[in-house]
Amino acid sequence: MPRSQADTKRQRPTLADIRTWPATVSVPKGAQALGCSANHLHERIRRGDSPVKTLQFGARNVVITADLLRVLSGETQGAA
Repeated sequence: MPRSQADTKRQRPTLADIRTWPATVSVPKGAQALGCSANHLHERIRRGDSPVKTLQFGARNVVITADLLRVLSGETQGAA
């Protein structure tokens, strides 16, 4: 049975996919990789307990792809 477009959009990217991403990605894209909603990740960033390192540009935050890979690979060094 072919996947619907909505199912494909919700599919989590693989580590191989993420390794091809640019140095930073949007919070929604980072959240998709983590398997959570963008709202949840935005809230964790706001509280200062995000599982991944982010950079803030004015009101916009971006997720550092290398740290996203670290978290998803199970490395133990925490985000600072």
